Amino acid sequence: MKLTIDGKKVKVRAGATILEAAEANGIEIPTLCHIKDQPPTGACRICVVEVAGSRTLVGSCHTPVSEGMVIYTNSPKVVAARRVIVELMLTAHTGDCVNDTNAENCLLHNLASDYEVGAPRFNVRAPRYYPAEDSNPYVCRDLSKCILCRKCIRACSDIAGKNILSIAYRGFRSKVVAGFDEPLVSEACRDCGICIEHCPTGALSTPAKV
Repeated sequence: MKLTIDGKKVKVRAGATILEAAEANGIEIPTLCHIKDQPPTGACRICVVEVAGSRTLVGSCHTPVSEGMVIYTNSPKVVAARRVIVELMLTAHTGDCVNDTNAENCLLHNLASDYEVGAPRFNVRAPRYYPAEDSNPYVCRDLSKCILCRKCIRACSDIAGKNILSIAYRGFRSKVVAGFDEPLVSEACRDCGICIEHCPTGALSTPAKV
């Protein structure tokens, strides 16, 4: 198929998503929830792009290309939307990035820097805060840094085939849990680390001593 991305005329295979088409032609679109070669979820919305003729921005990770499509991945409208999305995520992301020596590994922190997003303007009644959990000798969890991208859940179930993690509760109280919201102590985590590998914010990490 022939289409245009940021003024560049490209050819891509039929059935490809906008994200795949962009990546195949060296055009970067930021993502937080996407796992390569896995079905898209469109959970984070940071990959939105502008398509000529479309009334709204679309998620590039799950929108298929069509013949003659004209796409803008970094237009003022797209940048404005991404800045608000990052700001909203930071509202719930209560981890202490200022004092975190590994903050440079947090993709959300890097996006906030790239898009010049400062302290969130939005107020919440009770910011989500969870104490760090180190009861599992293989995985340390700090859910205050979690952005509910669900990558850890999908990596655990779809890639590792272990189905240890899931989402519980609703709305602002939603959180990633193990079992019935119990401490993560499963021996199935031994020699795995797939959830740590896919976490974009450092909410999951390898304990200092294993």
